[in-house]
Amino acid sequence: MASAPTGRVDTIVLIHGLWMTSRSWEHWVDRYEAQGFRVLAPAWPGMEGEVEALRADPTPIAQQRIADIVDHYEAIIRDQPRPPIIMGHSFGGLVTQLLISRGLGAAGVGVHPAPVKGVLRLPLSTLRSGFSILRSPANRNRAVPFTADDFAYAFGNTMSRADSDAAWNRYAVPGAGHVFFEGAFANLDPNSATKADTHRDDRAPLLLTTGTEDHVVPPSLAAANAQLYRPSRAVTAYHEFPGRSHFVGGEPGWEEEADYALDWAVEAANTVSPTVVSEAPGR
Repeated sequence: MASAPTGRVDTIVLIHGLWMTSRSWEHWVDRYEAQGFRVLAPAWPGMEGEVEALRADPTPIAQQRIADIVDHYEAIIRDQPRPPIIMGHSFGGLVTQLLISRGLGAAGVGVHPAPVKGVLRLPLSTLRSGFSILRSPANRNRAVPFTADDFAYAFGNTMSRADSDAAWNRYAVPGAGHVFFEGAFANLDPNSATKADTHRDDRAPLLLTTGTEDHVVPPSLAAANAQLYRPSRAVTAYHEFPGRSHFVGGEPGWEEEADYALDWAVEAANTVSPTVVSEAPGR
């Protein structure tokens, strides 16, 4: 753990993904706070309750929309005294990209991120991960149960079934059908809320990561997402973690991903971010 807060960058905003709550960041929050960072892990709007409460009454989950989620985090970030590092996991990684596209943040990290509009193919493993939602158009406006079996395939595929079930019990909530449909069919919607300005040159540096065993955001999907940023002169990086699944919050060895993301973001924010330094060189 080499990174430490500086006068320029001392705050991290963590954004959770679909099927999860801000509880999913608990280990990362503790690790980053131990290094002296101020860490914010706010929930999606309306999802401030605990996992158990959201399972009992998933109404707040069914109400989620990507545009509302992005606006919610934009307000939080603009309220900070200086631009923070923004990190988001899965659909939170999509939100991170959209926030960076709006000119926010000192640096951004999409941790196994859902893609912005423009990636033309979704891998079969991605579609299978979301099959509980996609199998019925009626699920678009529902909070769809995410079973232990669903979790074992989408998140727990590198762990024992007992460990996967324990993680499901602690972290998983129903999935927001509308959010998943928005992401899955973004290319069919000319006004998709997932559209980012991937050509923007004056945005903060952006890192996209994934794991070679990730069923939700496999390397083919994450790499295609990263390729969308090639026209931009802003810094964009991509990294794959061998043997890693989608469960970055608690899979054994999660510390490696947390440290890599933070080290990269702090270095990028302090050296090339146009929101932190006066001039930012191109790639």
